[in-house]
Amino acid sequence: MTDLRLPIDTERLRLRAHRPDDLEPLYDYYADPDVCRYLPWGPWTRADAEEHLRKRLERTGIVGPDSSLALVVEHDGRLVGDVVVWPADETLERGEVGWAFHPSVAGRGYATEAVRALLGVAFGTYRMRRVYAQLDARNTASARLCERVGMRREAHLREDYWSKGEWSDTLVYGMLAAEWPVEP
Repeated sequence: MTDLRLPIDTERLRLRAHRPDDLEPLYDYYADPDVCRYLPWGPWTRADAEEHLRKRLERTGIVGPDSSLALVVEHDGRLVGDVVVWPADETLERGEVGWAFHPSVAGRGYATEAVRALLGVAFGTYRMRRVYAQLDARNTASARLCERVGMRREAHLREDYWSKGEWSDTLVYGMLAAEWPVEP
């Protein structure tokens, strides 16, 4: 068992486990077609939001290959986004991360701050050796985010993912534990 302590407080944010009352704020941004443009699913319906939240309520930590840690991101008590890390294999030494944020908070650095905190959990708490993110190559905002947190672009896979009726390219960004800045 790991020593994960929630919530995680950063300079401006609080990362915490999902709660049933997160339904409306999550639905608010996941129902937006622009938010879901590069995600594997389309805009949420209310039923989608209820189902996704039901699953996220159970994603409270990495304890095996099929587990994950899904956290909401709050600023001044308002839910502004969410982040997730999950094992990429049965060893639990490799992880994948993902995120989504409300468009109203774009450009404020909240995603950067939250993903840095999530990487700290992946490398520090879960002792992962490698963490990566896969994203649609057209998602320049997420690519820049990966670079801001210190991930390296490792691959550009051409037309490798069929999504929403078209082939898209995938970018893979990664970071090794040895590259993670350990703070004193």
